Amino acid sequence: MSDLFYRGFIGLVVLLFGTAAGAAQYDIVLQGGRVIDPETGRDGVYAVGIADGRIAAISSEPLNGAETLDVSGLVVAPGFIDLHTHSPTPLGFRYQALDGVTTSLELEAGAFPIATVGARLQEGSALHYGASTGYLTIRLELMQGTNLAEMMSGQGGVDMGGPAFRERASAQQRAAMRSRLEEGLAQGGLGIGLPLDYISVAVDAEELQMVFEVAAAHDAPVFVHIRRGMAGDPAGLVEIIDMARKTGAPVHICHLQHSAMKGTGEFLAMIRRAREQGIDITTEMFPYNAGTTAISAAVFSRDWQAIFDISYQDVEWAATGERFDQATWERKRREEPEGMVIHHYVKEAWTRKAVQEPGVMVVTDGTPAVSEEIGVPPQGIGSSARVLGRYVREKQVLDLPTALEKMTLLPARRLESVAPVFRRKGRLQEGADADITVFDPDGIINRTTYREPFQASEGVKYLLVNGRFVVREGKFLEDARPGRLLTGRTP
Repeated sequence: MSDLFYRGFIGLVVLLFGTAAGAAQYDIVLQGGRVIDPETGRDGVYAVGIADGRIAAISSEPLNGAETLDVSGLVVAPGFIDLHTHSPTPLGFRYQALDGVTTSLELEAGAFPIATVGARLQEGSALHYGASTGYLTIRLELMQGTNLAEMMSGQGGVDMGGPAFRERASAQQRAAMRSRLEEGLAQGGLGIGLPLDYISVAVDAEELQMVFEVAAAHDAPVFVHIRRGMAGDPAGLVEIIDMARKTGAPVHICHLQHSAMKGTGEFLAMIRRAREQGIDITTEMFPYNAGTTAISAAVFSRDWQAIFDISYQDVEWAATGERFDQATWERKRREEPEGMVIHHYVKEAWTRKAVQEPGVMVVTDGTPAVSEEIGVPPQGIGSSARVLGRYVREKQVLDLPTALEKMTLLPARRLESVAPVFRRKGRLQEGADADITVFDPDGIINRTTYREPFQASEGVKYLLVNGRFVVREGKFLEDARPGRLLTGRTP
């Protein structure tokens, strides 16, 4: 067939059957929603065509699909990316899906080996998931002989009073830890997870520098829970900024206002100045005014009442909501050291300041949700809807595109240097992955409380992961398993 004849034939097909755009059959079309893309600034009513797990077309004209949904009046946004959760479980992902999350990552504590992060997801995952290379798990393996696979699957516990939390590493141990960090990054770890405050008395400057040197060599972010001093003391942040300046490693500060407390404004200003000086530093917040950790955490072996400026009555047992007195506290610490507590110490003014700050990302810091019989704090269930419902719609602290940027584009950009797959996430553009959240801007709200945590957010109408529905008409699809493990090696 000559080229001239071929072009004439194609022209006849178009004349008889319509233009290529009009005849295109997408797998799914989302028609008539308010499409918001934080990177390009697109914000208007469009049709979105999805094919083969990607966004194939965005058009001001209607598109044809094998399935077409009228999403008029709804917002069509990139799927939310949670950089900081500790709940890679089917139950946790169910509630996160109903909160608009499409990618759920364990980056503060991390995992090692990386594959252990999916230990509870043997039947597949509703959401994308992944982990940083967990420095604490490496330290536990080398200094306490902890079975990491059992720990990540929930079959084993952690002695938080053991040598990994209390003793300095020898030169030989530091060399072994360096080797394992390198191994974890080669496995596809999404940076290095460093819960430094938990091992504050054990890790000296030499060991900390080793961790940052490995991160710098791989352009891999260090996700760090800084050392805490007395309430508002910036020394822990100063230490990390100085180390990032010295080594050139990218760094991300976890749950800012929960570490900064009354120093939240000062911490934010320090991070701004560091960025102006060329340091690659970012931070995050979650929109609940309490913290959650194990009752045996290192901070509770220090003068925790002075550090947090609270007393026993400000702390509750996460599983039951029971408040403490001194006798109950001492008994629980002795008999149930792995139990989780919720300590109420953050002021609303600090949270508002953090969520308003340009560049601060929204995360959850959700704790493991394994059964609805065991209580968890609410942030892992309702953080996204709380920001969109409380801080955007009700309090008007943020505009909607800015809030979405904090949950989509900014987290994706934080990970692009170590995991190129994130260059296709956090955006709503042609060629991007079809991880999409569709929600009602007038109805989205969190419902979870500290007393009744397992109450799903309202307002997420559709959620697509890899172009497949996980939430449809506000209902979670129990059999949906389109998520996959995302690593630095994921294409």
